Amino acid sequence: MLRDAFLSRLRSPGRPTVSVEFFPPKKPEEAAAMLETARALQPLGIDFASFTYGAGGSDRSTVLEYGSKLVQAGFPLIAHLTCVGHSRAELADIIAKYDDAGFAGILALRGDPPKGQTEFTAHPEGFAHALGLVDLIRRERPGRFAVGVAGFPERHPSSPDDLSDIRHLAGKVAAGADFVTTQLFLDNEDYFRFVARARAAGVSVPILPGIMPVLSLKQARRFCGFCQAKIPAALIQELEACGEDEEAQRKVGVSWAGRQIRGLLGRGVPGYHVYILNRSQSALELFAQLKS
Repeated sequence: MLRDAFLSRLRSPGRPTVSVEFFPPKKPEEAAAMLETARALQPLGIDFASFTYGAGGSDRSTVLEYGSKLVQAGFPLIAHLTCVGHSRAELADIIAKYDDAGFAGILALRGDPPKGQTEFTAHPEGFAHALGLVDLIRRERPGRFAVGVAGFPERHPSSPDDLSDIRHLAGKVAAGADFVTTQLFLDNEDYFRFVARARAAGVSVPILPGIMPVLSLKQARRFCGFCQAKIPAALIQELEACGEDEEAQRKVGVSWAGRQIRGLLGRGVPGYHVYILNRSQSALELFAQLKS
């Protein structure tokens, strides 16, 4: 079974599990570029891909289309699924379609509010939290999918404190999650503190660190502002030293991500998940750097 093979790989002590994340393309040329990136990455030891799910509904229809193409390209696929705007019946239907498409797993997420909204509002017949979605996946397709959930090294923006945040994570795992993938972070100590809190709360599943090679200081500030992650002073200094040279800033981002991953592997993480933003150049440079 795909789930068994995926979980066996995830739990293997032989080498770290490596995954990359794509987002649904909006134009045919973007789709072609995404698939070309996937083909270029495939020989580099990528174990699985994940595919995001649009909160606003604009790109949801492409998840099955292009997710299926990634599966056909040879990637075991973990498809995201969010609670945003869906009833339980609609979510069950999507889960069935993911099964038919041969996806290996689902990353179960509450999801962010649609564009233009600041607060999450659950569908009247849906779920207010990802925990309910995890339970639904398990009931609808028992034993079929590897189920992942999100973790937040610097706390979810809506959590009042670290303790509440970790209790929520522990609840998702107790409901049946097989692994955790973290939100991006740029300081490894934030990840290790988070893992220590999770283990103390009884979370024993693998926790994959999420790494994003930043493209520029402007982009890092935008992304980190959205998810309330810190940008280390040392990284800001390196990026500012590049002036307005965006290519130099991009290379700094790749180098920083490579150093992060080496530092994480040196302390025994089970693998790493790279948010590549559908950019082949940075992804290829990063994986080449890690193999050198």
